[in-house]
Amino acid sequence: MVVQVDSVHSALSAMGFKDVEIMVAETGWPYSGDSNEVGPSIENAKAYNGNLIAHLKSMVGTPLMPGKSVDTYLFALYDEDLKPGPGSERAFGLYKPDLSMTYDVGISKSSQTPKTPVTPQPKPTATGWCVPKAGISDAQLQSSLDYACGQGIDCSPIQPGGACFEPNTIASHAAYAMNLYYQNSAKNPWNCDFSQTATLTSQNPSKYTSLKLYLSSITDN
Repeated sequence: MVVQVDSVHSALSAMGFKDVEIMVAETGWPYSGDSNEVGPSIENAKAYNGNLIAHLKSMVGTPLMPGKSVDTYLFALYDEDLKPGPGSERAFGLYKPDLSMTYDVGISKSSQTPKTPVTPQPKPTATGWCVPKAGISDAQLQSSLDYACGQGIDCSPIQPGGACFEPNTIASHAAYAMNLYYQNSAKNPWNCDFSQTATLTSQNPSKYTSLKLYLSSITDN
């Protein structure tokens, strides 16, 4: 979506309309579909919409419009259960027609209630650590980082001045956020997916200095 927004902005600027406000009128992902449809699933829908919301909240913006959160409308708040066409057409809603939640992407009132930090943090178990996969681009890792930090975990240590800010690389910060999110979850394999940018390892990922500091802090307690 970032590429599409910047493409529109670039085209408008080339035509002399640099100050036209751009908004995303409709974007979303189906959580279900017919057997011949590739892609619809609750996991994919939650990853897409969750990463989108986290990116918008971060105010990172786009390469051509940094520091700006583009007005964006999710499709859709509710399922259109009478809509014709493929099954996915009736499965875009964050909520079902009976008002029950399909999945939580962090915008419900209950999910935004501040939580009291738990000390110490949960220690790594036999399920291992969650780290970025090799060869993943910084843009993909930034998206996963934004998503993880948007789910209520404490990312202050990787902010400027934080204990785990150095090394100041996206890979190092993503490793910290991914693993902290995973350790605070049910530690299922899908809790370390991040749109296929992360993987589980049984080896202490000490190449990520910030993650090593995090591991030291929780194993010393």
